[in-house]
Amino acid sequence: MKHFNRVLLKLSGESLLGKQGHGIDGEVLTRYAEEIRQAAETGTQIAIVIGGGNIFRGVRGATLGMDRVQGDYMGMMATMINSIALQDALEQKGVHTRLMSAIRMEQVAEPYIRRRAVRHLEKGRVVIFGAGTGNPYFTTDTAASLRAIEIEADAILKGTRVNGIYDCDPEENENAIKFDAISGDEVLRLRLSVMDLTAFTLCRDNKTPILVFNMDEPDNLSKVIKGEDVGTRVHWD
Repeated sequence: MKHFNRVLLKLSGESLLGKQGHGIDGEVLTRYAEEIRQAAETGTQIAIVIGGGNIFRGVRGATLGMDRVQGDYMGMMATMINSIALQDALEQKGVHTRLMSAIRMEQVAEPYIRRRAVRHLEKGRVVIFGAGTGNPYFTTDTAASLRAIEIEADAILKGTRVNGIYDCDPEENENAIKFDAISGDEVLRLRLSVMDLTAFTLCRDNKTPILVFNMDEPDNLSKVIKGEDVGTRVHWD
């Protein structure tokens, strides 16, 4: 694979938990910031979407009797907390960043404007997209797909706790088989959990590749960006 010019990195909120039961593990945050800093030094333009599951999930709130719309807005606020934390960690390492929100909150973030986001990327800034799509009933996976398509990213890089896509959960089955590459149609046929269906459909309709890799493995992000054989690539051929 070629060296990517522009990518969207999707991180889960749960990845920030580390060994904690809730909130943000400072060691994980600092490690991720360093990985992103090194990747940005390759010259690739990097945009980021991070979830909020370590703080609050709208779906979880709905199961407890909360109104789903209200819960989803709370989830969007959770993504902003994580986004602000990641921005701070990056800037402490000398990385120039911009935080853009799908919900207006001028005191902490710029409003999301596609042309402005692209301009920030062209100037070498790492751009973090917070608050999902700004609408309830949509996940941060869908937000990642939407933003990747809007900014014309070469690929979505999904950083997870495992080193790719398997035929079953490798954390539960030691005999799980890893795919080095797999078509989107095969992912759907096998009902593999890569992204939610709305997000996956957006990628399919726009032929946006998805690369799933282990974000916790040192230097993996830089390796993926450089086109090295890391993780699993979902293609649409």
